[in-house]
This record gives sequence, structure tokens and C-alpha cells, in this order.
Amino acid sequence: MWKQNFLFRYQDAVPLEQSENELFHDTEPAHDSAGLNLEKYISVWVQGEGEEGAPTVYSNVYVRTATLDADKRAGFLQPLQGRSHQIKQMLTPDQKAYLRNWLTQASPRAWEDADESFRALFDAT
Repeated sequence: MWKQNFLFRYQDAVPLEQSENELFHDTEPAHDSAGLNLEKYISVWVQGEGEEGAPTVYSNVYVRTATLDADKRAGFLQPLQGRSHQIKQMLTPDQKAYLRNWLTQASPRAWEDADESFRALFDAT
């Protein structure tokens, strides 16, 4: 299985250099938001088949929102959403464009071999 994570600040068009695991791995779940300086994030997981670390076909996308106080290492990570209407609503047109561009450049073959419903998730509308 091949997978790749893209972690965006809520409205940013370009993801952070860190993945969800890198940024949220050592955080404690917040029991109360009082005193926290929370920022919103969108985490996108793309899965598929791969060989030697490279994708050969894209098959699934999951998206979740998160809020994190990076200084205090505390936050809230929401459950993954995998339904297409949820994914389309959660991502901005610029985020969809970035992901579509990245996926097509990372492996044109994987993009072409992906289901039409997968590719449609990254339409600007």
C-alpha cells in the first residue's frame, strides 16, 4: 500500500512541510480549549497501490480537520471523512488544484489509472 499525507493550514493553498503524523504525533488531546491558541488544519490522506515507494494507482482519499496549539502541543483531531461530498466541501478550490497537480506530476500513470470518481474529487467545483 502506498500513502501520502498533505497537511494544510485551514485556508492555505500549499501544504506544510510536516505531515499530520509529524505535527500531531507528540501532542496530547486537549481536554479543554481554555487558554489554547488553536489554529485550524486540514489533513488529506491519499492512498493507493505502489512499488518501491512510488504510486502506481490512486484509490482512496480521506480528509479530516484538526485544531492545534503548536506551542502547547495540544489539540483536537477529528475522525477521517471518506465520502466524496464531504471531501469536496472540506477542501478549497486551491487545495484541490494543488493536490491534482501534485498527484498528476508524482505519477501520471497512477492518475490515469485511478477511477473517474477519484479524479473528480479534485475538480475545482
